Amino acid sequence: MLTKIKFAPGIDKQDTSVGAEGRWVDSDNVRFRYGLPEKVGGWQSLLQDSIVGVARKQHAFVDTSGNRYVAIGTDKFLLIYFEGQLFDVTPYRCNNTGTVDTLTSSTLSTDSTSVKTCTITTTSDHELAVGNIIELSSVTLPSGTGLTASDFEDKLFQVLSVPTPKTFTINSLNQASTAVSTGGTMTVKIYETVGPAAQTYGYGYGVGNYGGTITGALQNDLDGALAADTNGNNGSATQIRLTSTTGFPTAGTIAVEDELITYTNIAGVELTGITRGAKGTATTGTSNGQAHSDGETVTNATDYAGWGEAVEASTVTLEPGLWSLSNFGELLVATIANGKTFTWNAGAANNTTVHASTSTPNTDGTLTGVNSPYATMIGTNSAGDAVGNPTATRITLISPTTRHVIHLGTETTIGTPTTQDDMFIRFSEDESINKYTPQATNTAGSQRLQDGTKIMGALVAKENILIWTDNALYTMKFVGAPFTFGFEQVGTNCGLIGKNAAIEIDGVAYWMGNNGFFSFDGTVNTLPCSVEDYIYDDADTTKGQQVNAGINNLFTEVVWWYPSAGSDFNNRYVVHNYGQDNAKLPMGNWYTGTNVNSIRTSWIDSLVYPKPYATAFNNSNTGTFPSVIGETGLGQTVLFEHEIGNDQVNPDGSITALTSFIKSFSFSLQPDQAEVFLAMRRFLPNFKVLTGNNQVTLAVKDFPADDDVDTALSPFTITTSTTKVDTRARGRYANIKIENTGVNESWRFGTFQVDLQPDGRRG
Repeated sequence: MLTKIKFAPGIDKQDTSVGAEGRWVDSDNVRFRYGLPEKVGGWQSLLQDSIVGVARKQHAFVDTSGNRYVAIGTDKFLLIYFEGQLFDVTPYRCNNTGTVDTLTSSTLSTDSTSVKTCTITTTSDHELAVGNIIELSSVTLPSGTGLTASDFEDKLFQVLSVPTPKTFTINSLNQASTAVSTGGTMTVKIYETVGPAAQTYGYGYGVGNYGGTITGALQNDLDGALAADTNGNNGSATQIRLTSTTGFPTAGTIAVEDELITYTNIAGVELTGITRGAKGTATTGTSNGQAHSDGETVTNATDYAGWGEAVEASTVTLEPGLWSLSNFGELLVATIANGKTFTWNAGAANNTTVHASTSTPNTDGTLTGVNSPYATMIGTNSAGDAVGNPTATRITLISPTTRHVIHLGTETTIGTPTTQDDMFIRFSEDESINKYTPQATNTAGSQRLQDGTKIMGALVAKENILIWTDNALYTMKFVGAPFTFGFEQVGTNCGLIGKNAAIEIDGVAYWMGNNGFFSFDGTVNTLPCSVEDYIYDDADTTKGQQVNAGINNLFTEVVWWYPSAGSDFNNRYVVHNYGQDNAKLPMGNWYTGTNVNSIRTSWIDSLVYPKPYATAFNNSNTGTFPSVIGETGLGQTVLFEHEIGNDQVNPDGSITALTSFIKSFSFSLQPDQAEVFLAMRRFLPNFKVLTGNNQVTLAVKDFPADDDVDTALSPFTITTSTTKVDTRARGRYANIKIENTGVNESWRFGTFQVDLQPDGRRG
């Protein structure tokens, strides 16, 4: 007797494998089209290079000559993809007048006993931190190093350590022949700091770049080990010896690894009047300090905010490095989250050799100051009005049609970062990126939102600008004079989990919150989700700023990539197919995946380019562009074009098989005879599309709570010539798993029929 087993589209993880009747229960690299499951399309690298760091934002735009560009923002760089190449346009650190902050007359020393280590000494405090990127120019080396100026000239270096406020170390391109004390001269240009690669808790100690730390905090090292007790390292219970105490305050706090130690005075190279394990940082279960090796780094923690304060880990997080990217015509507008706004002019001559800045030239190469539509630095115009972009903003976007530059979560006093208000909005005069002072004769203005503690995200939708706080959704709509924009709260308890976790298509916005998925089509709706418990039991919601949403309009899909608990970076995804919903799917059409090759950190849909572009990050590999000497721990991002072929084509041209699978619910073999086991003698697989081979695995069990047991003959290899498969399977419940494991394999499943017969009663 042939029985057809029917499956509805989508994955159901809200029910048990037996209870999810008529549904699929697990999948990877599978989508549903016209109700049928199929393997997703492949992807290929657009470059032979890979990107240094983790990319979390892309923006595609076109200049007035029709040239297409993709701006890519990483935790270290701002890059432009153009005509199959990458270009580094990362802004240099600058002051509010737009002048690049350069450290001139810097000197260099070499240490031949350490691998390629060089120390650069600056004449003023450099305010650098470990991991910063610098560029050297005008290099003259001290004699006797065995190195040449070309080893350093116009090259990027990663800062490896910061011994003092006026010194930092790098690795040279080549090994010095001898150790040479400081000498020579050079200019240091500092790349603007974007932020950490991953989001983490801000405990107040033991976490790099804590929100209250001082950039480039003074560091030295222990002269002698510290034991896990209350003593110092010189035989005294009250003193700790350093290699040098130069620059440390007379009394204060130091951090040695995860331990805080207070002191009351300095005597020579010793900190005196110490208290080990201060402010709750003692060895767990004791009042003693922690053990530290001789030479361990000692950091001045005196001025750190949050040290010893009663701060719940759940209320303070360190956001990763993020960008807002949009375009004002052919002008790229790029804002570092909680930082400055920079511009890059695609229409300028030799544009790919010019770095983004706060004072971008006009198209003719001139810079007419703060009245220019291109310049963005802080200043005053001829009327004495304050102009120029804020210097601390969470999110920036450009309004459609009217072309206002809108800063969200920004400064109440332009140019004063300490006045940043996470709920404050400021917008420029229309058709200008510089004029923000509200006047009767212009359309500039501001507004503060009320519901929430901070603005989380915003995007341009069909008729409105949508603004999410951590609790609510607002619309921002152009209404004309005298208010310019009107604001309306349209939802509450529907906050956004992260800046890039919302997307809009065809007038409907979709987003991921801290406790569910939502849509807005004029009304806020909770999205019924057949995988919701699985996602929220699995996701690390404290890393919400790493969540990335993308639209694939070719297949009516919204995809969210997110980090699971215990993962530093995205390693899971969930898809909502908004074009495949119907009344038979009250929980919606959803599917999930965990394949490491499928995880993305940024995505742009097929608008400017015919196929979607996306970035994949691997923190274990090393990127090749831009070339950074001394690079360590920055990871690698690959830029892929999607829906190409059946597999993954890597930057070096090698191919990685794109595997996929889908697994059904456990269907009953004996719906009408509860006491009778049934045997499956054969099954008839029916594939709508099959390229290469496919594998079908049968699993059975006697009771709903039992584990699945693969049948003895599984898996079965299916080819285009397979008409039926003979098998032997006995039990009450069975499920099927359809998968491919090889290169250049693709499939689209159709129907499944099985031949069943009674096989005796339960003994």
